[in-house]
Amino acid sequence: MRRLVTALLIGLTVATTVSFGAVLGETFMLYPNIFHDPPRSLVLAREFMVEGSPSDFFPPLGFLIILTGTVTVLSTWRSKAIRWYVLGAALAYLCFELLFSMVWFWPRNEIMFVDPVGTHSAEFLRATAREFVAGHWARVAGGALTAGLLFTALIRWLCSPGRSPGRSSDSAGVTAVERDRRTAAAREQAP
Repeated sequence: MRRLVTALLIGLTVATTVSFGAVLGETFMLYPNIFHDPPRSLVLAREFMVEGSPSDFFPPLGFLIILTGTVTVLSTWRSKAIRWYVLGAALAYLCFELLFSMVWFWPRNEIMFVDPVGTHSAEFLRATAREFVAGHWARVAGGALTAGLLFTALIRWLCSPGRSPGRSSDSAGVTAVERDRRTAAAREQAP
C-alpha cells in the first residue's frame, strides 16, 4: 500500500505542478497577446489558436487530476500526517479549477472565443476580457495552493517512518534499522 500511495502522491504532485506551470505560462505568454487590445486581439487569438489551444490541454489534464486525486484522497485517508494536505489540495483544485472555471471562465470564453465575431460590442468585449483576467489570478492562486499542498503531503509522506519490511517502526516512531543500531551500540558499551 505504501508504494501505491507514494506513486499516487508523486503522480498527482507532478500533474498539479504541470497544471500550475501551464497556467503561469498562459498568464505571461498567451494572455498579454490575447487581451492587450480587445476585440482586435481576440480575433487574432481565434485565428492563431486553430490547431491547438488551452481547451485542448486543460480538460484532459483536469480529468486525470480529479480521477487521481479522488483515488489519492481515499488511499491516504488513514494517514493523519497527510490526510488534510491531500484533502485540502483536492478541494482547492475542485473549487479553483473546476467550479470557478465553470462559473466564471466558461461563460466569458463563450463570449470571447465561441460567439460569432461581431455579436458583442467592443466595449462589452473589453469588459469581459478585464473580468476574465481579474478572475484568472484566483485560478493562479488556487493552482499554487494545490501544488504546494500536494508537495507538502509528498514530503511528509516520504519523511514519515515507513511501514514496509525493514522499515517498520515501533510506537515511538523509531525504525527497525535504528532500533537495531541502538541495540548494537548498547551491547558494545556493556561491560
